[in-house]
Amino acid sequence: MAQINKKIIECGIKAADSKICEEDKIWSRYSNDKVDIGEQLAKVIRVLSKELPLAKKMRALSIGSSAEPQFRSLETAFRAGLYLLDVDKQALDIIKERIRRQCTDHVATIHKDYNKIFLSPKNTGKLLKTELKNKKVDLVTLHHSLYYCPQEYWHSIFENIYKKLLAPKSAIHAVLMCSGTKNPHTTTWLYNHFAGKCFGCHNDQNLLKFSDKLKRSRVFKKAQIFSATHKVRFCISDFAKFMAAVWMILLYPDVHKYTLKQREEITEFVYKNFWRKRIPLIQMQDHLVIYKGIGFKGLV
Repeated sequence: MAQINKKIIECGIKAADSKICEEDKIWSRYSNDKVDIGEQLAKVIRVLSKELPLAKKMRALSIGSSAEPQFRSLETAFRAGLYLLDVDKQALDIIKERIRRQCTDHVATIHKDYNKIFLSPKNTGKLLKTELKNKKVDLVTLHHSLYYCPQEYWHSIFENIYKKLLAPKSAIHAVLMCSGTKNPHTTTWLYNHFAGKCFGCHNDQNLLKFSDKLKRSRVFKKAQIFSATHKVRFCISDFAKFMAAVWMILLYPDVHKYTLKQREEITEFVYKNFWRKRIPLIQMQDHLVIYKGIGFKGLV
C-alpha cells in the first residue's frame, strides 16, 4: 500500500477513538438523516396542532436525544416543556450550555438510562412525577435510540410510555435503521457484514415488523399506527470523519469492541469500497408513528 494510503488508513483507525456525540454530530451534518426525520416530525406536529386547541402549549419528551438537532426542531413547538433524556452526560452538557446561552428555560435535560426507566411501569410513573412535573406529554420521540434495547423489550417500553406518559391526544415517533438489505453500500449491510463476521451478530431490530405486532396488541387497539421506509445519504470529503460515522454505525466501542486488526480490516474495506470510488454511504431507515386519541387519519 502506498505511503499516503497508509496514512489515510491510520487516520481512519484513529477516528474510532472519537466520542459518540462527536460522531453523531458528523453524521447529522453531512447526511440528510435529520432532514428526513425533521420532515416526518413536522407531519406529526401538524397532526397534533390540528387536533389540539390553538391556544394549548404542547410538551414533548425526546428519548436518547444526545446532542442532535431535537433541541432546535422541537424547542419552538413545545413551549410548555421539552425534556431531553440521554445516558450520555457529555451530550447533555452541550445541551445545558445551549439552554443557558439561549435562555430557553422551558427545555430540561434528564441524565438517565431509558431502559432502566421504561422497562418498568413503576419507574416510568416515577419519571412522570419527578422529572415531568406530573404532567403528561403530547409527543415522545425515539430517534435512533432503540439500538440500545433488544427488540423483545420494545413492547414493554412502548406500552409503559403509551399508558403512563402520553396525554389523551398525543403521538410517538420512532426512527431506526432498517434491519436487512442486499445493497452493499448501506449502513445495514456494513453492520451485518462486520458485526456478523467478528461477533456473530446481525441487526434483528425490525421496526416494520414491530409496527405490525403493535397493530395486533390490545393496548394499542384504538391507536393509529403507521410505518414507512426512507432513504438517506451520507457523504463527506474527509476520510477520518467518514470513518467516525462508520464506527458509530458499527456500535464501536459501546456494544462491539473490535480488535485493532479488525479495525484495520474495516478501515481498509471502507477506503477501497467507498472512499476511493467516491461512493456515498446509504441508510435505509424505518419510521414508526403512533397516534393516540386523534379523531382523523394521521399523516406519515
